[in-house]
Amino acid sequence: MNEWHKSSYSDGSENCVEIREHADRADVRDTKNRAAGHITVDAAAWNAFVRAVKTDAL
Repeated sequence: MNEWHKSSYSDGSENCVEIREHADRADVRDTKNRAAGHITVDAAAWNAFVRAVKTDAL
């Protein structure tokens, strides 16, 4: 999936993050400030975060 996409939790808002997923990592950036760059997290950390969000564990 090598393209940027908005979080499904954004509800169409401009106050959200965009994700670009790779096999071994995920890049995350602020939709309102794309020029600031992005952070990269490894796949295991990203998958743990997504599971926590989906189960309201955060």
